[in-house]
Amino acid sequence: MKILAVDTTATSASVAVCEGNTVLATYTQKNGLTHSETLLPMIEAVLKNLKLTPDDIDMFAVSEGPGSFTGVRIGVAALKGLAFGKNKICVGTSTLDALARNAQGLPGRFLAVPVMDARRSQLYNAVFEYSGGVLTRLCEDRLISAAELEKELAGSEIPVYFFGDGYAIASKLNIPAKATTPQILILQNGASVAASALAKYESSEAKEGFTDLALSPKYLRASQAEREEERKRKEKSL
Repeated sequence: MKILAVDTTATSASVAVCEGNTVLATYTQKNGLTHSETLLPMIEAVLKNLKLTPDDIDMFAVSEGPGSFTGVRIGVAALKGLAFGKNKICVGTSTLDALARNAQGLPGRFLAVPVMDARRSQLYNAVFEYSGGVLTRLCEDRLISAAELEKELAGSEIPVYFFGDGYAIASKLNIPAKATTPQILILQNGASVAASALAKYESSEAKEGFTDLALSPKYLRASQAEREEERKRKEKSL
């Protein structure tokens, strides 16, 4: 199964094409340009180098959130456009689950902890455990303060690896078991999105639900515009 996977949920944009769990090509870029400028040319370049077209893809995969509101929408919209009318499998997967899969290949038993900077002194986060190469989710995707995460992980007896654009924040936390994540594994990776999407698809019994129409962004909190609207509503009610 050929998979085209993208991630635009943070400052970097990443594209990958995989054959099942085998990576055929990856392309990650972080150059200050907006994802609306870079994503489609990146997809075109990867497919062209592999002598493929969107019609050759069996599964379209995308990080559906959490992350930057604009970034999440760009990635989901791009994949919906590429898959439209093709009757192909489309899978939206958790950005945090995909980030945790960056840890595949690290030795031993450890915690893989994705941390994305959600601003307002908060992190998008989940906690996963690797044991014998098997990934187990320990909590749902959530919004949490750095202080709360520090308290939760302070007693860990196994190494704790952080992943994501909140790495600089998490690396300052007082967690005795904190380990240094290899630089190349910290940020979003399209190949990890493909692995996450494939695992989600294969474990689901309702495979007919994975369509381009079903793809949609997933947010863990309201947007700035929604928060402002709620503030105004409350002020009017006083």
